[in-house]
Amino acid sequence: MIELNSTITCPECGNSKTEQMPTDACQYFYECTFCGALLKPLPGDCCVYCSYADVPCPPIQQKGSCCNGR
Repeated sequence: MIELNSTITCPECGNSKTEQMPTDACQYFYECTFCGALLKPLPGDCCVYCSYADVPCPPIQQKGSCCNGR
């Protein structure tokens, strides 16, 4: 079963927020609701959830590969 909720943690301020991940596309940008930092995936990751959250994105959970085919 795929988990759709993931807690993303801002590396700038440490604030965490649980969000529902999209199932039809990677989320490449995420703006921290506390400090306003614009997060982008780390090198080698397909989305911000794979880089900064406690649960990877649905395509990684389901297929074991990134949304963008990496």
